Amino acid sequence: MDLRFRGAEPSEEERAAVDALLGPPASAWDGGSRTEADLRFAARAEAARDQLLPALHAVNDQVGWISEGALEYICRRLTIPPAEAYGVATFYALFSMKERPKRVLHVCTDLACQAKGAESVRKRVEDHFGPAGTSWHESPCLGMCERAPAALALEAGTPPVAQVYAPATPDTITTMAEAPPSSNGSTPSVKVTGETPERAAVPQAGQDGLLLLRRIGAVDPASLDDYRAAGGYTALRRAFDLGPSGVIREVLESGLVGRGGAAFPTGRKWDATARQPDHPHYLVCNADESEPGTFKDRVVMEGDPYALVEAMTIAAYATGCAKGYLYIRGEYPRAVARLQHAIATARARGLLGDDILGKGLSFDIELRRGAGAYICGEETAIFNSIEGQRGEPRSKPPFPVEKGLFGKPTVVNNVETLVNVLPILERGAQAYAAAEPKLFCVSGAVERPGVYELTFGATLRELLDLSGTTGTTRAVLLGGAAGAFVTDLDIPLTFEGTRAAGATLGSGVVLVIDDGVDLKNLLLRIAEFFRDESCGQCVPCRVGTVRQEEALHRLSRRVDDDDLVLLREVGQTMRDASICGLGQTAWNAVESAIDRLGVFR
Repeated sequence: MDLRFRGAEPSEEERAAVDALLGPPASAWDGGSRTEADLRFAARAEAARDQLLPALHAVNDQVGWISEGALEYICRRLTIPPAEAYGVATFYALFSMKERPKRVLHVCTDLACQAKGAESVRKRVEDHFGPAGTSWHESPCLGMCERAPAALALEAGTPPVAQVYAPATPDTITTMAEAPPSSNGSTPSVKVTGETPERAAVPQAGQDGLLLLRRIGAVDPASLDDYRAAGGYTALRRAFDLGPSGVIREVLESGLVGRGGAAFPTGRKWDATARQPDHPHYLVCNADESEPGTFKDRVVMEGDPYALVEAMTIAAYATGCAKGYLYIRGEYPRAVARLQHAIATARARGLLGDDILGKGLSFDIELRRGAGAYICGEETAIFNSIEGQRGEPRSKPPFPVEKGLFGKPTVVNNVETLVNVLPILERGAQAYAAAEPKLFCVSGAVERPGVYELTFGATLRELLDLSGTTGTTRAVLLGGAAGAFVTDLDIPLTFEGTRAAGATLGSGVVLVIDDGVDLKNLLLRIAEFFRDESCGQCVPCRVGTVRQEEALHRLSRRVDDDDLVLLREVGQTMRDASICGLGQTAWNAVESAIDRLGVFR
């Protein structure tokens, strides 16, 4: 690929897909026919770089891959050098710059699925389809850990179709090869089959006392009327009564901290953004839930999508944002469809757009799909992705509350953090703080995997008593691939309690490991994950994740003290010198397995 255009032309199908998103080109400068006016004035079309990722999705969704002609046409439409667009397109795992079948199968081989027999599924898929790389791929976590092992088939067309297989078994391989029934084009942009009801993902569904999960499995997620009948939009009305500063005060007094892993006080972040004199302000909901073993945000978005729309509206009101971006994983097609419907319905009913509920608030939400990049869950990498750049983290300072999306003050929160704002306003800060809820993603060797809601302070043992364990529990991985293994089941599930135990709550992952799991292979999968997902921007992470994997491969064959020393040195270097949390935490699980579980001794 070159900085210059090489004259490649898109197919009519590719051109139509791009034009459907961007509208017809206005002049030769953005891909149209050359006219006399173009030659006389040669006015450069206004850049719209932030539409690059949606345009790549448009072609990939329609054709199944992105040709050089399609990329050049997108570049002309958006006035982007082809080399830069190529760098973006090749950054994401769900895109392909080489021709491939329209139907591609993604087989999860990550931690929760590996612990539940994904290797036998992977082998049968390989026997049926041949080597990975064209019609099927090995995939990092698909976020369906409660039904592991899982697979996802994505088929390009009008509309594109997504088909979920969970649990996937060796006996379903033939079914995976078959395309689903064709669509007449009038269905939503993504059709999803193979899913089980939301209630199956929440073992506590229907129980009294739930706050964040109370509507899941009990209310039709597609019905705004049902949502309002179940208490929906009560919190927004109270927000209008309190005013923006009153909302921030309630959030501050509640003690709510971020649920994505960093645990930064939400009220402080909102207050700092609201005080910035530079405008406009932006709100970004980080729904790029890619930590292996994490699926709570997916369950909330699929089962209670209006709650997220309402929570984002409250956050925007408090922080002075007129525009919100909901950045969601490309591997979550059902959540995408549910949220597209919820956003459109809320807009049609006057709950998004201008003068919401007659209170003078103007706010709208744009949904942006990721395309398979774990690093885009980092709060500044997500800005670059939305802006049409490679999803690489930015150096801080400046912090997002000062200069974030498009260089403007931005508040970033994940799904669980935002939906916690609803019970804060419904119940009051003090009542909320007295029984603060936390969501946990329980998978692995348990009888009832799923999302559980407990109050902070419950122990790990109490959580596992709810889920039930199968066999002998050897260890529990807390916090996902970036977390740590623990053996003490009496650890209090609080940020302070897990920190004191040398672990982390992280994103709420609780992966139970029994004696049937090969820990060496599990550690190798963690190392492979971080090697694959490193954006390559900083040397400690780019080189360190490779050296970590190499050392683990050698140790899996023969234990060598020199390799153990090397692992510790590499791990500490990544922790101390990496630019973002990916490299800083890539060694955590490996270190804890060596020190606490005696692996490689």
